Amino acid sequence: MRRFNMSYRFWGWELNMANPEDMIKQCIMMLHAMSEDSTIPRNIRRVADETMKVLQDEKKTIGLRAASALSMIDEVSNDSNMPIHARTRIWELASTLEAIPFD
Repeated sequence: MRRFNMSYRFWGWELNMANPEDMIKQCIMMLHAMSEDSTIPRNIRRVADETMKVLQDEKKTIGLRAASALSMIDEVSNDSNMPIHARTRIWELASTLEAIPFD
């Protein structure tokens, strides 16, 4: 059975997608890009900032951070004011967070 290397470069960083810490870093980078995007409504950018802070809180376990962030992202994912490109980013972010083991 062949095993695939799931690492790739993202903004000059080498990320190993099998490593939960690297997955958290990728999510933080995606949230940062969303919070800086002026085409995304302010309330969604605010949730992106809050979610980024939750993911950066190293006092909690990785699984708890991922679960909390996923809950916050899920709440905003159905916002009718969200542009299509932002909704796609939210879905990508949710997929990455769901891949992180919660225990």
